[in-house]
Amino acid sequence: MDTSANDNHASPAQRALDALARDTEDAAALETLAGCDVLVPVPDDATDAAAGDPSAVALPVLERPGSEPVVPVFTSELEMAGLLPYISRYRLVPLGALAAQWPTDDVSLTIDAGSSHPLTLTSEGVRTLLARP
Repeated sequence: MDTSANDNHASPAQRALDALARDTEDAAALETLAGCDVLVPVPDDATDAAAGDPSAVALPVLERPGSEPVVPVFTSELEMAGLLPYISRYRLVPLGALAAQWPTDDVSLTIDAGSSHPLTLTSEGVRTLLARP
């Protein structure tokens, strides 16, 4: 599904991603994105207790040969189902809060991978561009 900036059904996060695809330094788009909630997939092997713990979020890390690990998050259920149709649970997390606690090791963040407006940031980029107190 194309969720371009002209699509009235695009969420603020999706419109921000579209703006960042045109200009990677769009401060307003970064601010909007940091203020949005994202869906963080919960692996099927996670316990119900771990999945429901409000004080911690287990990050699903995808390992790809030849590149650094990446954590996928999504702006909607539709975007998540398009890339990870087998995921049945997720946590809704403010992106800025997630970024403020991002690990210091080399783990990238990808938002809406596989969509028309994906964004991938290095661990440093996540902390410096999206982190909010």
